[in-house]
Amino acid sequence: MVNFALIGAAGYIAPRHMQAIKAVGGNLVAALDKHDSVGILDSYFPDCDFFTEFERFDRHLDKLKRKGVKIDYVSICSPNYLHDSHIRFALRHGADAICEKPLVLNPWNIDALAEIEKETGKRIYTILQLRLHPSIIALRERIQNGPKNKIYDVDLTYITSRGHWYHHSWKGEISKSGGIATNIGIHFFDMLIWVFGEVKQSSLLESAESKASGQLKLNQANVSWKLSVDYEDIPGKLKREGKRTYRSLKLDGEEVEFSDGFGDLHEKSYAGILKNNGFGLNESKKSIEVVHCFRG
Repeated sequence: MVNFALIGAAGYIAPRHMQAIKAVGGNLVAALDKHDSVGILDSYFPDCDFFTEFERFDRHLDKLKRKGVKIDYVSICSPNYLHDSHIRFALRHGADAICEKPLVLNPWNIDALAEIEKETGKRIYTILQLRLHPSIIALRERIQNGPKNKIYDVDLTYITSRGHWYHHSWKGEISKSGGIATNIGIHFFDMLIWVFGEVKQSSLLESAESKASGQLKLNQANVSWKLSVDYEDIPGKLKREGKRTYRSLKLDGEEVEFSDGFGDLHEKSYAGILKNNGFGLNESKKSIEVVHCFRG
């Protein structure tokens, strides 16, 4: 059985990793979070050892290692600014790292992590789940099989409304989250680059506490994008239906439907990683360069 440890068990995204670990037949041996609201563990791995202090978590993994219990992967769902440190921790313990997006906040962190990969012989993977979404895969194939010199007009809007807590948490601090474009937009920028090619030019039109917008020129697309966590930006029709999230991707004015199909993408990501087909440092770097420019 493949053994996992988890850093960041109390957050929004952690249950998707727990579910994915269980789905691929893995065993979650130990988990860490400074918050103890982690009852969700009982739904997946009730025998998992849990720690609220990093030092005790570190010591526990070391004890397991001395007993011959190998941790194969450390899954990282901690705040964005800690990813780099926690990835290093995983590799030093002889495990591969599976890290939520954004992998790191700055492009030069990627280069430093590449050196650690070489030194340890271990791998660093990230979750880029939109590359596994059937609608996005079909879109990429459509672009690749279409005219090579065609430039598409693309409009991307993603509104995922959050309460007042968001701005009081680490997510509301640019130095810790990277800001709206990084925290909620990184996988969309990765997707756009994956589908339409290299970035030629980028510009930021709006950057506020709860929203951001801008433009991207890619090899085969001129992109206008908008990201927001403000409920007031949700279209009125969806508000009346009680919905708090809105995704829209338009290609030359035509809506590309990808609202559904997100439920098993982390499971697909983990299955690929266990087959050595996960997304590594090189796949992550281009989108990280884009969002870093927006902060620059």
